[in-house]
Amino acid sequence: MRDNDTSTTKEPTRRDTLKYGGALAAGVSLAGCSDLTGQAEESTPSASGSYSVTMAPAGEITLEEPPETVFANRIHHADMALALGHGGSINGLYSPENFGTLYDLFLERLEAVTTEWATLPNSWNIGKERLYELDSDLHLADPAYMTVMDSFDRDDIEEIGENVSPWFGNAYSDSHREPPAAWADDYQYYTLWEIFEKVAAVFQEEKRYQEFTEIRTDLLSRIEANLPPERDRPRVARLQTGLSDGELSIWPFPMNDPGYEQAHLRPLGAEDAFTDLEAYGTIDLEALVEADPDVILNTHAMGPTRNFVETKDHLETDPVARAISAVENDRVYPLAIRYGGPIAHLFQLEMGAKELYPEAFGEWPRYEGGAYPEFSESEQLFDRQRVADIINGEF
Repeated sequence: MRDNDTSTTKEPTRRDTLKYGGALAAGVSLAGCSDLTGQAEESTPSASGSYSVTMAPAGEITLEEPPETVFANRIHHADMALALGHGGSINGLYSPENFGTLYDLFLERLEAVTTEWATLPNSWNIGKERLYELDSDLHLADPAYMTVMDSFDRDDIEEIGENVSPWFGNAYSDSHREPPAAWADDYQYYTLWEIFEKVAAVFQEEKRYQEFTEIRTDLLSRIEANLPPERDRPRVARLQTGLSDGELSIWPFPMNDPGYEQAHLRPLGAEDAFTDLEAYGTIDLEALVEADPDVILNTHAMGPTRNFVETKDHLETDPVARAISAVENDRVYPLAIRYGGPIAHLFQLEMGAKELYPEAFGEWPRYEGGAYPEFSESEQLFDRQRVADIINGEF
């Protein structure tokens, strides 16, 4: 793939170079990405000063400099930008009033780290006309995932990639779901940290990525070293719930399956109360009683549209539900989000460790809404100030 050397004497503008990268991305999408396996994760510089980064399904993109305005879809991509010091670049996000406000609950514990995501345009079904208006330097979104929206097809993806800026993202690695058929042959699954490394290369923030990796490695090592023997670990039901007119809807999700959606849970080594689940299927309360988990982790239980306290109270007062061991023993806990980037990952690793193994990692306090609980330095499983310093560029 050649560098950006136009035949005109006029120097290309920043927008020109980013559009050129978009054209490359569109071209690679058409050609396929089956040659991605085993390629290096870091950016590849060229003699002209541009650099290239590769990730399925978009393929290789080429940029002259890090993007300053970034359209995001899934929250894990936006989280990565924030972790790398570019949270202010995000100009679109899925369900911003929910996820933007949710992230504020984490950021309460990180000094001088803030976002204004809650008021951003909603990236779901946004339409290509709006993408032209946003005129982003990068679309940090999985192009295959975008085509499940009513407002996009593959032709639209390629048009935006050519005329505005490249696509670069991966969504179906969340639980190793099947992507749309048109993208399946060229799709590749990555871990959360592999995606993070590639996004860091796009922003030319490899040092920040390395600093975050050190924090995560230390946290995982601490958890692994202090886990109780397998025979002493609880059986856990990870549930998303909805309460309407006194009726509880229950969606069970796996604890230990592949994918970044379980990246904050697999290291905890707990036994899953549900196996062989139907993806995004529901169960009734009787099935939960029959499973009788020792612990219930209520995911998506933090944020402005969630009411964990109401759900927990419902379980404790329902004559059927209160027979469940987790309910009877006051071991129903919140989780913030099913998926997230490196910032949510650190907080939720700590959260889960305290909820499942209080003797080893300290107790999770009774949560009645609001910000992520404040722990003393001795109770923290990772250094909040170091995380804030990395985000703020003070390291």
